[in-house]
Amino acid sequence: MVRYSTTTHKIIATVSFLILSSVQFFLLYNTYELKDDHFYLAEQGILNRDYTKAVANDKIMPGGQRIMDCYLAGDMALMEQTWNQDHKAFDILVQKICDSAFLALRKANNMDSLLVRWVTENHLQRDLEYALLVERVDIAFEPNKYINLYDRSKRYPLMDSVIQTKDGIRIGGTLKEIAARNLVSFYGVGSPAGHSSRVEFSFHVDIRNRKATILWLMLPTFLLSLFSVLSVVLLFFITFRNWMRQKKLSEMKSDFINSITHEFHTPLSAIIVANKTMQNEKVISTREKLQPLTEVIQRQADRLKILIGQVLDITTMNKISLAKEEFAVHNQLEEILLDYRLKLTGTNVELSLQKDAEKDSVRADRFWFTTIILNILDNAVKYNSNEWKEIKVAIFDDKKSLYVIIRDNGMGMTEEIKKHVFEKFYRHVRSGSETIKGLGLGLFYVKKAIEAHNWGIAITSVEGEGSTFTITIPF
Repeated sequence: MVRYSTTTHKIIATVSFLILSSVQFFLLYNTYELKDDHFYLAEQGILNRDYTKAVANDKIMPGGQRIMDCYLAGDMALMEQTWNQDHKAFDILVQKICDSAFLALRKANNMDSLLVRWVTENHLQRDLEYALLVERVDIAFEPNKYINLYDRSKRYPLMDSVIQTKDGIRIGGTLKEIAARNLVSFYGVGSPAGHSSRVEFSFHVDIRNRKATILWLMLPTFLLSLFSVLSVVLLFFITFRNWMRQKKLSEMKSDFINSITHEFHTPLSAIIVANKTMQNEKVISTREKLQPLTEVIQRQADRLKILIGQVLDITTMNKISLAKEEFAVHNQLEEILLDYRLKLTGTNVELSLQKDAEKDSVRADRFWFTTIILNILDNAVKYNSNEWKEIKVAIFDDKKSLYVIIRDNGMGMTEEIKKHVFEKFYRHVRSGSETIKGLGLGLFYVKKAIEAHNWGIAITSVEGEGSTFTITIPF
């Protein structure tokens, strides 16, 4: 449940961040489009004024009217005769005439010098580029009955392909991006009379590297937007971190309750069994039988007292504080198994101890040593589905270390289970098997106590045959 809520929180945060970023991008994009549409608008008005004056009573550019009339008016009779006789021949003829006219216009182009003069006179942006385009040419042999000679939407095989573009015939200029935002002027000049022509042309001007210039001007806006997004992310990170801390504190409280439930179970069980045994009339009447039971209750009561002070350390994941003392492992194990057998009274569990160590004296924390052994024994009993359960505890030594071995005939473990068996709250549930009660804390405590003592622990196991825990205690 915790994992789910944390994942959900992250997903919601990610989606919110993506929405916020999308909104910011949308606003910035609209701002860019707005600036792009209105950028250089005032300067375009000035250039429109000057260009209009320059082509007043003219076409395309100063002197353009004379060039167009030279070719169109000069060949008017030939074109009319060909149109009346053969339309295909007319198409070929007008392509050649228009191509010659366009070539003459390109050679006579004077817009470069005019643009430099207008920029200087009006103190405009100097790094400008332009495009002068012819978009349509029509001719009329009769009043108001125009015949198209050239249209920018078509391709003409007999005209120079270099000057033909989707925007029209390029008479001059190097401006590549032709758009409404850089249109300075558009004119359609003609006469409704017969034997006349009509020409549509446009003049486009823009600054060089328009996009880069606009983006540079918008840099403060970009930085402010980025700062606002980063601020939101930072606030989220701080909030999320504080929330995780609070969640961890909540989990620690839950762990504390779980730890008490788990750790207090064993000594309480021993006390309950010992108390019931003492209530037996045969035991009460015999002082010799009563004395060991009172000792068991005393030991387990002392263990409960120590648990109250110790379980919080393991729950809060702090380093275990050890109260080391010298004791004999043989005697300690006998005492532990004696108490544990009381818990197993009436069960089908056989618990044996084999003492083969010549040197069994170690310096360790007696409480945590007992915790290690009891938790391994609990697992050996719980994870065993045999009718007759066997747990063998053996102890031997060599020159370097003392070894405590606990072997059972239980379910055993796979390699995957062995990788995770010491993790907190890890419990492997086999498909088809009964649910085994527990919190998955026992072997976690074992690992923590082993590490605190700088000891070693190893597991050998065969699934279906049992497991062996070997504790290595260096002298």
